[in-house]
Amino acid sequence: MDPVKALMHRHRELCARAVDPLEIAAGLEAHGVTDRTAARFRHRDVFALAEEMYARVPRDAEERGAPVATPARDAPESATGWALFALLPGAACGLAAVGIELSEGRARYAVGLGGALAVAFALRVALRYGPLRSAHHVGPAPRAWACLLVAYALFGDELMRAALSGGPDGLWGPSTATALGLSLAVAPAVYCVRLFAVGARRRLSLSRGLTEFTASVRPLLLCVVALYLCALGALLVGTAAVYGVPASAAAGALGALLLLARLLSSYGFTRAPLLMLGAAGATEVLSLASVFAGRLPGCDWLAAPVEGAVRAAGAGVVPLVACGAAAAVLLLHCLRVLSRASAHGAGAP
Repeated sequence: MDPVKALMHRHRELCARAVDPLEIAAGLEAHGVTDRTAARFRHRDVFALAEEMYARVPRDAEERGAPVATPARDAPESATGWALFALLPGAACGLAAVGIELSEGRARYAVGLGGALAVAFALRVALRYGPLRSAHHVGPAPRAWACLLVAYALFGDELMRAALSGGPDGLWGPSTATALGLSLAVAPAVYCVRLFAVGARRRLSLSRGLTEFTASVRPLLLCVVALYLCALGALLVGTAAVYGVPASAAAGALGALLLLARLLSSYGFTRAPLLMLGAAGATEVLSLASVFAGRLPGCDWLAAPVEGAVRAAGAGVVPLVACGAAAAVLLLHCLRVLSRASAHGAGAP
């Protein structure tokens, strides 16, 4: 029996719906077919095997000559709307920051609340209609952890300092510089992810083997992440200079974590982002809780590790370590799963 024909029978649905050989190659890789497996079918690699399988699929002349329809999921990508939507969070946060500076008393709290709602709505639009939109439904848990991490970035350092000094004794405002820097960084995040998606698809079309594709896409991913980190760092330094405060390295770690988590979600990998966002958020909450728990009689030892770290490196060390470690894990995971051809098949961002 023809082994290629038998393979096509096992993957008949994949062959029937494929619009090009690359989609068959990506599907075969997702099912565990490697270049070594392709050699048993007398082909040099999975790409060559996929080309023969695609050529063997029966199609009439009209279907062969008809242009391939673009999936509906890719329609927003061809428009320029997502490029403008990416600017909305930064613009909304900038207007809110100006409004807070110009208002006083209760009006300031009202402007701050309205600005927060406007930024949240703008962020939802930017993530829903652009390269960072999730390939699958994102449940409430990742969103809740992300909101907790952002809230800690805005309020957590001051609360930690107050807790270690015996407080808190009153209300305090958020870190406007951090909020503005992270909001402005949404635009470079969207553009960098788009750059990665386009570059990966181009390398997929040019590569002649899975090993070659993996070797070419991993440096691309690292360059894109580095480009985003440079843009994020410049924005955080710039906003910090405007408000006359030190730039927050912890905010940079948070930005990297959120980018990598959303990048994985946009390709359908949602488990690792949930775990790492939860781990970072739980670390920050437990660190803060341990300081308050250390006030109980005989429980000084609970606060000793956090207190020692904060006194040595500042209050920002807690989110820096939590978010930085989680971001490093997600980066390694990205290098593993996003270097697969199956991640960039039809329907990918």
